[in-house]
Amino acid sequence: MPSDPTKPLLRLTPSADQPRPKGKAKHPPLPEAFPRDRQTGAFGPKFARLAEILARGDGALELRADPAGLAPERLLVFEVRGAISSFAASIRQVGGLELVDEEELDSDDEDKQPVAYLLVPDMVALRNLESLWRRWQAGQLVRGETPWATVFEHLRDLRAWGPEDRVQPSDRTVLSAILDGHRDNDLIRLEIELVFRANEAAARLSEEETTQALVARGGLALSRCRLPDISYHALLADLPAWAVREIIERQIEGIAGLDAVMHIRPQSEATTVEIGDPEDSPQVGEQIEELGEPILAVLDGVPVSGHRRLAAHIDLDDPFDLEPDALVASRAHGTAMASLVIHGDLNRGEAPVPRKIHMIPVLGSNDAFPPGRLIVDIIYLAVTRLREQRPGIVIVNLSLGNRYRPFHNHLSPWARLLDRLAYRFGLLFVVSAGNQVFPFGMPGYATSRDYEAADAASRARSMVATLHGVMADRRLLSPAETVNGITVAAGNIDAVGPADRALARALIDPFPAHVAANPSSSLGPGFARSVKPDILMPGAKEHMTCVGNHRHIDVRPAGASRGAGLKVAAPPRAGRENLDGYSNGTSAAAALASRTCHRIHDALETAYGEAFLRIPPVQRAVLLKALLVHPAQWPRETAELIKSTLGPTGRGQASKQKDNIRRFLGYGYVDADDALACAADRATFFATGVLRADRIATIDVPVPIAIGGKAKPHNLSATVAWFSPVVPGRKSYRSCRLKILTPAELDALAVSTERWHPDENQSNRGTVSSRRWSGANAPVVTPNMTIPLVVQRDPDQGAPVDEAIPFGLAVTISMPGEIGIYDEVRARVAPPVQARPAAGT
Repeated sequence: MPSDPTKPLLRLTPSADQPRPKGKAKHPPLPEAFPRDRQTGAFGPKFARLAEILARGDGALELRADPAGLAPERLLVFEVRGAISSFAASIRQVGGLELVDEEELDSDDEDKQPVAYLLVPDMVALRNLESLWRRWQAGQLVRGETPWATVFEHLRDLRAWGPEDRVQPSDRTVLSAILDGHRDNDLIRLEIELVFRANEAAARLSEEETTQALVARGGLALSRCRLPDISYHALLADLPAWAVREIIERQIEGIAGLDAVMHIRPQSEATTVEIGDPEDSPQVGEQIEELGEPILAVLDGVPVSGHRRLAAHIDLDDPFDLEPDALVASRAHGTAMASLVIHGDLNRGEAPVPRKIHMIPVLGSNDAFPPGRLIVDIIYLAVTRLREQRPGIVIVNLSLGNRYRPFHNHLSPWARLLDRLAYRFGLLFVVSAGNQVFPFGMPGYATSRDYEAADAASRARSMVATLHGVMADRRLLSPAETVNGITVAAGNIDAVGPADRALARALIDPFPAHVAANPSSSLGPGFARSVKPDILMPGAKEHMTCVGNHRHIDVRPAGASRGAGLKVAAPPRAGRENLDGYSNGTSAAAALASRTCHRIHDALETAYGEAFLRIPPVQRAVLLKALLVHPAQWPRETAELIKSTLGPTGRGQASKQKDNIRRFLGYGYVDADDALACAADRATFFATGVLRADRIATIDVPVPIAIGGKAKPHNLSATVAWFSPVVPGRKSYRSCRLKILTPAELDALAVSTERWHPDENQSNRGTVSSRRWSGANAPVVTPNMTIPLVVQRDPDQGAPVDEAIPFGLAVTISMPGEIGIYDEVRARVAPPVQARPAAGT
């Protein structure tokens, strides 16, 4: 049944936490060791040369003269066979060694080459490393050093970090395109990330060395940023085009050969939106009631804050002084996102949120990142400022991304920053997955007429197959891989009526009969193969336009329009002010997700008043996170389409089939109304609390007698969300993990694990975990029956975390058509305190 606003979500109280039941720890078997002869042949010469130079005295200069050798102040790359966790433990046994970073790559069918980055800071540490190798060869490792035997036995490769690592292929491609047409002495702007040194003096020397190398080539460092919390140290620099060519060619004599440098990339470039089909905005009624203090912040472009749809709703703070230089006519992104957060899709005619929204511009002229600052620095300063000035903020909308930084296993500094700030400040970051707007080929069609004439099922299958074939080029855009934040993809849904939809008939609908992610929406998975994007929200019904024809057609996503778009406030054009227009994509979807979080907060505030507002902000943030994701479901027909198109087929392939589905859909599409309220045949409960290390909390969920004995489809679903402390540069980056234990009462409820949903292993890889159980046989329900749902904090990964971890939980019981469910369970839960109207109502 449709959600009923008179049936609010029901609050439950967790039990006091209890010790986690001790089970037998499961340790994955060690992979097969390499033969000792192989290891000696592969790495013996490197250590032999090292020993020879060390024996002659202080050979630091001689060692550093060989860019490929083992040397002090040099980053070494250890590629190991199997899991990398034992390697991290081994490093702590050697004084002076610094583990700079690890790739979180599981040793499974997808990735069997975990990598660790180890800095040897001085000659003492280098001597220790060489001594360990020599004593392992002789079988003389002593107690405390034995983990190094595992390292050396499973070492796949050992090499120095070099130019090939510092300049990735995708960055070379972008830099080459940027250089096109430039003369040798033209200055090109770069981001140079340094190997992070925890010691400030060592960090300062690294920065000075790099700066001197830039100046020697006619360049200069424009700004810097060092954030120890996320192990980030970088320079924004200008460098002549000829020196950038050295970088592209990975010349050891250039900046790419500096030991202090970790990565060299083009300056971050913002993803953009265009607003289509501008039209005059109707007069808006005068604002009568005062709006409440903001709980939501938008970091975006400079808005047209005087627009009649926005003027009363925006609390603008411009700490970077970006507004004066931003032409009013070019303020598309910030204006559209503010409009969507405040009003939603204007075609739907929804009420605005009852509080002001706090806006901090982080995009300048032409909706671009400010040219003289690193975007990580800007976001850090913006968020710390909003926390100081607006302590009531719990939601931050970030419909932004760096189109030059797709996610390929390694977390970007921007994502690491959001993860750290989310936990530190208790903020829910809602982030867009990123739009892929470049053309791609459709192999199944020789002409656009063939594509247009294909039936709905054929079009949908061909689009899924095509996107799957190019998915390596359509990954999430930084910072969408955030672990603590929510990542939103664009679903092909809008409120365009039939008459206006006819305006889009010159274009081609790739999914005419399916609720799906738009073709431009970036694909998952996320860090450590977690579910990403988390959810789909409306991003307008995207159509395709043909842009080329050779052996097959090339297509690209069409822009937003009146016939396929979300209606938003727009900047002025040709002297006309107070316009409306149309937007689309993942930026718009993220804005609608943030608005949904705000509406959930409003609904709970209306139902529970001060009792809800007294919940600590960080717990409200994780509760909103859980309640936003909780109603997400895979559209059944779309999941079937992806499964039948991509497979794989055969027994035992269910997990891989679900992997393919969640790349496109995450946890699924969210109907905002289902997140706000219950229905007569559906009850959703919420709870929030904190969990200390190795503890569990039990939440008793009432089971309605109304479902007992009825052989009808019914389900139970549960979602837990939390913020984890993060440890940059470690496999245990997400150091705390919570999960929902499978209730023993499932047999009585006659339900089993839902087939069309990520499985338990897939959903336990991030910081939101969703479980679904369903059935059609008759449940056996007794009076006052409850399901003791247990949320467990697993042993912390890496060093134990002393802090209690905040969590939010959402649980739903439903039996479609059984209208007594909600009223029965509402009567059983403790009555809410006197509610008061939400802010502004």
